[in-house]
Amino acid sequence: MSVAGGLPRAVDRAIVHGCDALQIFAKNASQWRGRELPRQEIREFRAKVKAAGIYPVVSHGSYLINLASTNDELRRQSMTAMGDELDRAEALGLLGVVLHPGAYTVGNEADGLTLIADALLELLRGRRGKTMVLLENTAGQGTTLGATFEQLASIIAKTNDHRRVGVCLDTCHLIASGYDLCSPEGYAATFNQFDRVVGFERLKAFHMNDSKKPLGSRVDRHEHIGQGHLGLEPFRRIVNDRRFRELPMLLETPKAEGKATGPITVDPLDERNLNALRGLMAGQAAGPE
Repeated sequence: MSVAGGLPRAVDRAIVHGCDALQIFAKNASQWRGRELPRQEIREFRAKVKAAGIYPVVSHGSYLINLASTNDELRRQSMTAMGDELDRAEALGLLGVVLHPGAYTVGNEADGLTLIADALLELLRGRRGKTMVLLENTAGQGTTLGATFEQLASIIAKTNDHRRVGVCLDTCHLIASGYDLCSPEGYAATFNQFDRVVGFERLKAFHMNDSKKPLGSRVDRHEHIGQGHLGLEPFRRIVNDRRFRELPMLLETPKAEGKATGPITVDPLDERNLNALRGLMAGQAAGPE
């Protein structure tokens, strides 16, 4: 939800839309530095989240952060920015910060995975809070890392299986990177592989997005639920899979035009996508197919 007008406004928007969980940007996602959060705004945000019973709440890290970079200045900026993201999330009482792992520019995949893990260890070592880093799987464009379950597992292993490192799975990114969620067999194989390679205990959230691009395209383009190359059936399976019944499922689908600065109103596109997902839910969660 948009944080236009202040962080508490995002909670108001979540309430209007009937949300059970929430994702926000705790700072501008396209800038290195964010505004200082006033204590009163933090208190109001936490109070509204508690009163609404919304859980969990996560933030999404800045798109500028690249913990796999070998450029000294970019790495320094990335470390500082990610540290700030974690500190903001801790102050706001969030479950975690969703992070795109990064892209290597020099060296190879293994070097990039090591750089990411080393950065996470350093960042978490200096912070005693509870906020997690939630590694988001990527579409696999260019040299971005995290497109395969093996890469995610490698990062986690290189952090010595740190208890505060989890995973957020994006459905658009899964199909773009080559994981077939569309057929019953592909769905079963994908999540069996995830459990075997990463482990469901590490899975903390879903991003529920359809994809404008087909299986294996390696292009990250989100589409409205049921209107892309995933269609409705993969979402039906996920929302009714008892293995995921306690996990937050967060939309990152396109928004209606215009800035959310006025009165709190329902975004018609968010409403449509939320209703599409809710309409797929059975009365009782089913087992994996």
